[in-house]
Amino acid sequence: MGVPKRKVSHARQGDRRSHLALRPPRLVECSHCHAPRLPHHACPSCGYYRGRPVVEIRQRTKPEQPPA
Repeated sequence: MGVPKRKVSHARQGDRRSHLALRPPRLVECSHCHAPRLPHHACPSCGYYRGRPVVEIRQRTKPEQPPA
C-alpha cells in the first residue's frame, strides 16, 4: 500500500483543491423583461425562454389578516 513519504504542504493541498472554490452564478439579462436570469433557463420573473412564454408564473396572494 502506498504511503506518502512527506507531509503535503498547505500550498500543494490548496493547488489540488483549487477547483472547489465557490463562484458567483453567471447571470444574463432576460430579453423580455430584462431581469437577471441563469443562462439556458426560463426567466423566473416572466416565464419566457428564447422569446416565447414557456412557464406560467403564478402571482403570490397575501394571506388574509384575521380581524383584530
